[in-house]
Amino acid sequence: MGETVSLNGRAAVVTGAGAGLGRAEALALAAAGAAVVVNDMGDAAHAVAEEIRAAGGQAIAVTGDVSDWTLGARMIDEAVANFGSFDILVNNAGILRDKMIFNLTESDWDDVIRVHLKGHAATSHAAAVHWREKSKTAGGPVYGRVVNTSSEAFLFGSAGQPNYSAAKAGITALTLSTAQGLARYGVTANAICPRARTAMTAEAFGEADGANTGLDPLAPERVGTLVSYLASPASHEITGQVFVVYGKMVALMAAPKVENRFDAAGSAFTVDELDQQLSSYFTGRGKYETYSAYSVAELEKAALAVD
Repeated sequence: MGETVSLNGRAAVVTGAGAGLGRAEALALAAAGAAVVVNDMGDAAHAVAEEIRAAGGQAIAVTGDVSDWTLGARMIDEAVANFGSFDILVNNAGILRDKMIFNLTESDWDDVIRVHLKGHAATSHAAAVHWREKSKTAGGPVYGRVVNTSSEAFLFGSAGQPNYSAAKAGITALTLSTAQGLARYGVTANAICPRARTAMTAEAFGEADGANTGLDPLAPERVGTLVSYLASPASHEITGQVFVVYGKMVALMAAPKVENRFDAAGSAFTVDELDQQLSSYFTGRGKYETYSAYSVAELEKAALAVD
């Protein structure tokens, strides 16, 4: 492993790391040399920490609900106390409560927004406080990496996931704000939209294809590799970006662009004038020609064509 992608001497916090994607990310960071604070709700966090230690790495488990605003600071304090620093935050923890909008309950909404969006915000806040103070003490930039977990659901607006899609859109906006707000301190922040076959996505992706004798195209380990890179010194110029990652592909998303502009003839639009300009423009428009990024789906065939 090259020096620019090595994480030797770095310490990371990974949320939701007791299984699936978070576990793969924690293992990838540890394999690159990072000491890892493994977070999850129960005993699974301890099992993954032990797995890292058994492989010769450094890890501790800190259990708790990421939406607890105080947990973020506690995990950072544990990283510093046990490993001497805190350098990398990987936000992964999440839950699903999939429902169509007409079946959605208040608790379905609150639970998903709380764990995903508030959970990302709580840890990001704690990390930002830590790095800002560290930068002030150092009198200059410090080492800091944030990798947040968004989803293609925010790009599509998944019909059966209004809560999840909204949370992931919020996480993307949070990532952009974090990137801008912490740039002066040397910290980068990026979001990934991963596809991985885990317990949480079993209903969507099903079982792995038994005919494929190599690494599953949707193996979480494929995502872990990108996370390890984004956590490394080599990624120091990459911030405020959104990546779609699965199979043998990493795709960089572009920012939205203005499709068209409509201008009033006078100082303000009238309803009739809007009717004249907009109605004619949208006449016959296809059902997939919306703000949803359906073109992202076109990546799938090549991305999953793994030998």
